This record gives sequence, C-alpha cells and structure tokens, in this order.
Amino acid sequence: MVIKMQRILSYMRKAIEEYHMIEEGDKIAVCLSGGKDSITLLHAFKALQRFYPKKFELIAISVNPGFEFFDIDFLQKICNNIQIPLFIENSNAKEIVFDIRKEKNPCSLCANLRRGVINSIAIREGCNKIALGHNQDDVLETFLLNLFYTGNISTFSPVSYMDRSKITLIRPLLYTPEKEIRKFIRKNNFEVMPKVCPMDGISKREDMKQLILSLTKDIPMIRANLFGAIERNLKDWKKD
Repeated sequence: MVIKMQRILSYMRKAIEEYHMIEEGDKIAVCLSGGKDSITLLHAFKALQRFYPKKFELIAISVNPGFEFFDIDFLQKICNNIQIPLFIENSNAKEIVFDIRKEKNPCSLCANLRRGVINSIAIREGCNKIALGHNQDDVLETFLLNLFYTGNISTFSPVSYMDRSKITLIRPLLYTPEKEIRKFIRKNNFEVMPKVCPMDGISKREDMKQLILSLTKDIPMIRANLFGAIERNLKDWKKD
C-alpha cells in the first residue's frame, strides 16, 4: 500500500489547478523512466484519478535509449502493480549520441531524440497530454543553466502546447521539492532503476545542483527566494 501520499498530492494539485493542467476527458501519457520523479508522478496520478472531479485516463510510456541497464521488466512491474498500461519503444539514442556523433555535451540531442519517440507513442495511443516529472529543483537548475549559459531568464513552462503534434506537455510536480520526492520513495520502500546514462552526475545540470547546495550554506533562503522570483514569472505566464 502506498503511504505518505498526501504531501505529494498537495504540491501536485496546486500546480494542476493553478495552471489548469487537467480537463474532463483527458488521456494523459505519463513518462516513466524508472527514476524517483517518474515513479512518484505515476503513483500520484493514480491516486489523484480516484477522487479528482475531472475524469481522465492514464497510460505510462517509456523510451529504451539502448543503454545496458535499462530494465523493461522493472518498469512493467511498476505499472502492473497499479494497473496502468505501459507502452515502451526502443530508440537508437545511445548509438547516435555516443557512438556515432560522440557528443561532448549530449543531453540536448538525447532529449530531443527521446521527445520525438514519446510524442509518437502518445499520438498513436490517442493521448492529448504528456506528463513530465520535472520537480522544483529541476526548475531552479534549469533557470540557472539558461541564465549562465544562454543569457536567458527562463525555465520550464508549467504547460506547453506543441502545435505540430497537437499535444500539451504538463509538469504536475513543478512545485514539489526533490527532498519530498526522495522522502516519498524512501517511506514506501520503492526501488528505482539504476542510472543508465553515462553523463549522470557529471553534466552542467549537476553543476547547478551543487552550486545551489553551496550557496545555501551562506544564504539559507536562496532556494525559496529563487523559486519565488520564478513563480512570479510563472504567474505572469498564466495570465498571458
């Protein structure tokens, strides 16, 4: 039995309701990587589905990028346990990014390749929305990445409509701190899939994570202040 869900659902409902992420009759594809964020998102959606006033359908979708430790059986077990259909597609992302192109900064290309496969699955299965597991920490890290490396003041949008595919991306964990997700996973004794990407822990995103941790020692409120500034911009986005 899943426990300690109330706090996750509280953060999630705030994001869903403030940015109108769910409408009656939606069919939502939840991206399942096997990591802590996607596992939490999938369980929270299943719990929300039981009582949310707007009825919606759920499926899980996953992309096998071709890395050695990608465990299809592990993902299937997660979905079987909560009775959500899972659709997995193979991708040659690993071969293209690391073997052929030998990218030094592979994250952007890999994400684009994965996004194309995800969109294809969602369209094929009749979904009108795709849910991604980006949490509050991801929002902060992306904000700093964009600021430092591209000179843009921007981060993930809570809701993004893709004209070409006619699908809407939603990020229901937008307000959920990573530490709450870790706590949820730990309290429920959930296993997570081992990291499969060779860039994990050595990317620019990891640098931003460590920067925030370092700054927090001298400025304890830096996370709250950063996200407060971002949230005010998100509110402006919602009005547009």
